[in-house]
Amino acid sequence: MISINFRKLVSQKEFLAILTQLEMDMDTAICIEDVDGKPLIGINHAISIHKYPVKVEEEIIGWVITDHNTTTIAALISYLAQQQYEKKAVTKELLDKYEEIDLFQDLSTQVTASLDVQEIARLVIEEAKNFIQSTSSAILLLDDNTNWFRIIWKSGQIDNWVEPLTLGQGIVGTILQSGQGEILNHVSTDPRFTHLSPRVSSLICVPLTSKTKMIGAIVMCSETPITYSTKDWKLLSILALQAAGAIERALLYEQSCTAAKVAQEQAKQLQRTLFELQQTQTKLIQSEKMSSLGNLVAEVAHDINNPINYVSGNLSHIQEYTQEILNLLQLYQQHYSQPIGEIQAALDNLDLEFLIEDLNKILSSMNLGVGRMRQLALSLRNFSRLDQLEMKPVDIHEGIDSTLLILQGRLKPREKNLGIHIVKDYGDIPLIEGYANQLNQVFMNLIANAIDALEESMISCQWPMIADKSSNNFQIRISTELVNSNLLKIQITDNGPGIPENIKERLFEPFFTTKPTGKGTGLGLSISHQIIEKHGGSLRCLSQHGEGTTFCIEIPAFQNT
Repeated sequence: MISINFRKLVSQKEFLAILTQLEMDMDTAICIEDVDGKPLIGINHAISIHKYPVKVEEEIIGWVITDHNTTTIAALISYLAQQQYEKKAVTKELLDKYEEIDLFQDLSTQVTASLDVQEIARLVIEEAKNFIQSTSSAILLLDDNTNWFRIIWKSGQIDNWVEPLTLGQGIVGTILQSGQGEILNHVSTDPRFTHLSPRVSSLICVPLTSKTKMIGAIVMCSETPITYSTKDWKLLSILALQAAGAIERALLYEQSCTAAKVAQEQAKQLQRTLFELQQTQTKLIQSEKMSSLGNLVAEVAHDINNPINYVSGNLSHIQEYTQEILNLLQLYQQHYSQPIGEIQAALDNLDLEFLIEDLNKILSSMNLGVGRMRQLALSLRNFSRLDQLEMKPVDIHEGIDSTLLILQGRLKPREKNLGIHIVKDYGDIPLIEGYANQLNQVFMNLIANAIDALEESMISCQWPMIADKSSNNFQIRISTELVNSNLLKIQITDNGPGIPENIKERLFEPFFTTKPTGKGTGLGLSISHQIIEKHGGSLRCLSQHGEGTTFCIEIPAFQNT
C-alpha cells in the first residue's frame, strides 16, 4: 500500500509559496488540517468556516478550511497530493521491476552454472525463501507416464500434508490439474479441501512450464495464517521460469549422460562379445586344427608302421636265410673245390666275395633304414599324442625331439636354404604335468616360426656377405632348465633378423600375421600363448631388431589341484 506524507507535502517551500499567493489573490486565510483534524498550516478561527476534503485515490488525507465558499483550493491541494502519490507509485513500480530483474539475473547466473537437478532446485528454493515467507517449500517434478509428482528438493515437512502427490488428487494435484497454479490464503475453508483436513493455512503454487507442457511445480506454504500477494506470485513465477529451463537442461544432460553410459556399456559388451567370439573361434580353429593334424599324423604313423612292421619282421628272416645260404655256399667251396666247368664259368663271371660282402652291407643298411622309419613313426605318434588328451606326465625333451624329427626336412640345405643348425642345451628336468599334444603344438609353432625367420633372412639376403655363411651360422638354440623346484624354463632362440618393436606388441593377437597371404593364419602364436596360460605359465617374446629372437616359456612342473 502506497502512502504519502501529507504534513511533509504542505510544508514544502513550493507548496507554501503557492498557498500564500492563493491567500493574497482570494483575500482569505487558509487553514490545513490532517485527516484527524490536527492543524498543519494556519489557524482555524471557526468563523464562517467552509471545510473541504483533500483526496488521493478517493481517500481523504486532510482538510482545507477557509472563510469563503470555494472548492478551488481543496481541489488544487488534492491535485498536488495526487501527483505526489503517482510519483511514489511510479518509483515503487520501478524499484519492484529492478528487484525482479536483479533477482532474475542473479538466479539465472547460478542455475545455468549447474547441470544437477537437485542443486538447481536447492538454489531456487533458497532464493524463494529470501523473498517469500513460508514454513515449508518444495520443488516437484512430474512423471508423464504415472502423473505422479516426486519431490526433488524440499524445505520443512511439506510431504506430511500435500500427499498424495498425484495430478488431480490432493491439494497440490488438484490445483495443478488446470496447469495454472493458484494462491490460497485460506486453505482450510476451501470447499475442495475441507475433507482432507489440511494442516496448512496458506499456500502458493506455481507450475514449472517448459515449452508447451508442465514438468513440475514450486510450492510454498505456511502452517500459520499469512496473506500471499500478487507480488509473491510474480516473484515465484520468475523463479519458476528460471527453474523450468534449468531443470529441463539438467534432465536432458542426465538423459544424454545415461544414454552415453548405456552406449558405452553396450560398446564394452560388444567388445567383450567380439573378444569371446574371437576366443571361441580361435579355440574352435585350434581344436579342429589339432584334431585334424593329430588324426592325420596318427593315420600316417599307423600307415607307415604297418609296412615297417612287415618289412622289419621279414628282414630278420631274410638275414637268417641269407646267412644259411652263405654258410652252405662256403661248405660247397670247401668240399667241392674243383666244380664242374659250367659252375666255374659262372663263378668267374661273378665277384662272389664282393657279392657276399655287399649283401651283408645292404642287409645292415636295410635294418638301419627300417629302424629310422620305426623311429619316425614313433615320433609322429608321440607328437599327435591322441592317447594322452588328459593332463599327464610329459617328457618335454621327447616332445621337442619329435617335433625336430618332423621338421628335419626344413632344416637340411635346399634351394636357397643353406641349412639350419640345431643346438640343444637340455637341462636335467623332470616329467612335467600337462597336455602332451598341446605342448607339442607349441613347440611346432615356435620352431617352425624360427625356421621361417631364418629362411626369410636367407632369401632376402638380410645378413651381410650371405654367400660366406654356412649352416653353422644359421642356428636355432633350444634350452631347458629347472629354475626352481617347480618352474620349468624353455627357450627357443634363433639368430635371425629379429622382430621390430611395433610388431612385437601384437604378436599374440589372434589373426595377426606378417606373413604373405596364404602362408600364415595369425593363430600359431595366439594359440600357443593360450596353451601356455592354460598350463598356468607364461610365453614371452624377447627380441631386438637385428639381434635374433627368443621365445621364453615358463610353466610349473606340477599343477596345483
